[in-house]
Amino acid sequence: MALPALLINVVALLVACPGAALLFITRLREQRALADLTAQSEDRAIDQPMLFLDVRTERAHRLAYRLGFACLGLALATSWLSTHL
Repeated sequence: MALPALLINVVALLVACPGAALLFITRLREQRALADLTAQSEDRAIDQPMLFLDVRTERAHRLAYRLGFACLGLALATSWLSTHL
């Protein structure tokens, strides 16, 4: 492997790692939010309306997922580019 290809792969790795970490952390935050919501729902009476996550939390999760997958896609494209050098 030539030096430019190796450097491009290093860049791809530097892009992929934060993207993967963002996806992992977002999934943990989403599970924690749903667990809190479940705990709150169990304490409520059966005739009260259901609880849902607020819109801001849902948007934050969607944005984090989009950014994480965009980072992974960019890393994949960058790594693929390095094979053609």
